[in-house]
Amino acid sequence: MQLESQQNEFQRVQKELSHLQHELKIKQRQSQVFSQRLVKYKYFWNKTLSLLTFTKRELTSIKNEVYDNFQNWTSLKGEVFLQIKSISETALTEIEILKKSLTVSQRNKICLEEEMKNLKLLSDAAILRSQQIQTSKQQEVNLQTRCHDLQKEVLDLQRQVEAVGLNLQKAVTKIDNYKEKLMELMLISHQKSIKQLQELRQKLLNDDNWREKIEAELAKERARHLVEFEEQALLFKEEAKLELDIEKEKHQEIIQKYKKEQEELQTKISDLIAGATRELRLEVATLEEKLRDSCIRYTEDSESKEKEIENLKNLVAEFESRLKKEIDSKDSVSEDLRKEMQQKSEELERAVLAQAQLIQQFNQSQEQNTFLQETVRRECEERFELTEALSQAREQLLELRKLSGSSPLSRCSLHQGSLTSSAAVVSHQGERILPSPNSGKGIKIPSLHGVSKPTASPTLAQSKRVSSSGLPTVPQPHPPRGGASSVNETRRRLAVILRRRLSQQ
Repeated sequence: MQLESQQNEFQRVQKELSHLQHELKIKQRQSQVFSQRLVKYKYFWNKTLSLLTFTKRELTSIKNEVYDNFQNWTSLKGEVFLQIKSISETALTEIEILKKSLTVSQRNKICLEEEMKNLKLLSDAAILRSQQIQTSKQQEVNLQTRCHDLQKEVLDLQRQVEAVGLNLQKAVTKIDNYKEKLMELMLISHQKSIKQLQELRQKLLNDDNWREKIEAELAKERARHLVEFEEQALLFKEEAKLELDIEKEKHQEIIQKYKKEQEELQTKISDLIAGATRELRLEVATLEEKLRDSCIRYTEDSESKEKEIENLKNLVAEFESRLKKEIDSKDSVSEDLRKEMQQKSEELERAVLAQAQLIQQFNQSQEQNTFLQETVRRECEERFELTEALSQAREQLLELRKLSGSSPLSRCSLHQGSLTSSAAVVSHQGERILPSPNSGKGIKIPSLHGVSKPTASPTLAQSKRVSSSGLPTVPQPHPPRGGASSVNETRRRLAVILRRRLSQQ
């Protein structure tokens, strides 16, 4: 009956192990989901990098166009100077014609004054444009500060994730501690039940109906132990489930916040890049139109060419300085973006390393579970071997009883021998399982005296049986030689099995 109860306990332990394996599988699935999300984040970062490279290419193309325009402008300068020389040569011949055309030139001056007013208006528009550029720069500075704030928030989120991982580890350690406490409680209850059974055995040997009483009390104790064990298991399972649900909800909230912030950053970066490219293109188009207008005016007005050339030179110098400043500012912005991308890639690598550490911890827990399963399987096999050996010993004892006859002394001795053998097995199991209160090792209890080889004097064997079982013994009659050999073989088998278990420890 005790072996059956122990087998039931092992089955319960196996069920708990299967439940823990199921929970580990769920956690592995969660880790896979996190890895997939990390892959998605990497894909988004690669997209942003490709966009940045595209904008760089566009900037280089715009620079090349500006350089080509500048070269064209220099060529136009040379042509204009050549034309001026030719005009100076022909000026002497055309002085008289020019005197006549003074009236016409005065009229042209009035037109030129009107054009100068228009140019002043254009300069005012350019000043307004410069002010708008300054405001855009301030907006860029504000966006940079916002990016730094978002980076800080990302670091805080990573710290929260690490804290959640520590909480998970603490929960796992708590579950392990609860399991150890359960095992200790079960062992203590098992010790108490063994003591009670021994006391009942001493009491019921003097009664007539001892078998029925033993069975009734055993059934009561089993029912009580089952109820207590099921209540404790349900309590621990409910606590573990609640903790896991709370931590899952925290993880999901943190991940959703991180996704929203990343999407906002991507939209802002794309808007900034598009606005900057549009502004540059518009400015280049306006500059080209102005250059064309100036060339037409130089061809039409020969007298006012020098003044207009000087004014246009000043305007071009201003625009070139502005373009250089804007290009330098754009280069600095691109360098800042590169630095930010490098920082974010480093943060992604850190997250990948943290995920690898979590996967290693999961693998270690899986290895521990497999090791526990193997130990449980070995103990079950050894207990099955012990039960087979005990059944063989009982059969052989029954054969010896039949051979020795129906004497009361022999029956009492045979009953005591079987009981001492079962008590020896139980005490040996207690020697392996029960932990001592002071240290983690098992307490060694002398339990093999009832199963040892036969000695020369019967009094010593009786004293050993009294020490192992704690019951009064009756002197046994000597069994026949054929039965003694079979009993010795069974005892040898039991001794070999017990030595094997001790060596495995």
